[in-house]
Amino acid sequence: MSGVRGPEGVEVTEQHGVGVPDALQRLWTPHRMAYIQGENKPVGSDSDGCPFCRLLDSGLPDSETLIVAREELVFAILNLYPYNPGHLMVLPYRHVADYTELTPEETVAVAEQTQHAMRVIRHVSAPHGFNIGLNQGPVAGAGIADHLHQHVVPRWGGDSNFMPVIGHTKVLPQLLGETRRLLADAWHTVS
Repeated sequence: MSGVRGPEGVEVTEQHGVGVPDALQRLWTPHRMAYIQGENKPVGSDSDGCPFCRLLDSGLPDSETLIVAREELVFAILNLYPYNPGHLMVLPYRHVADYTELTPEETVAVAEQTQHAMRVIRHVSAPHGFNIGLNQGPVAGAGIADHLHQHVVPRWGGDSNFMPVIGHTKVLPQLLGETRRLLADAWHTVS
């Protein structure tokens, strides 16, 4: 099929194993297979198997663990499999699964740092809105159900285009390390 031109004059190259040859271009994201196959997901409910707790105890610099900020009772970390650039999570240090298990102080800290994360993300990348939420339990969508984490997902008009809807592929314009650096640099300067 070499030499055939598809949309916008792009040459279409046949690739075996992808079904019936067509004029569609494909954007491969093999890094997502790690998530789909369960890599880094905990193998139990204790903190030993928790990827968040392992990162905290790793001794690695925050730049390598994607930790954006450490506060007294909670920390903020970029999502390794983000929905959008800047998608981070606010977590208590304490390994707890359910929102009702938080102490009153932890509840306040999660709320305050979620607000702060929104201010920092607004400062760094000017999103049009946010999705904020906790997924409680695997049936509710929690990939790591045993360590509570509040998602802070920046949103822009048009960020749900044909790629994720039809192509089941998310195109992210920035590497996680660069996103982490921008957010971490602004974390203690934005009020």
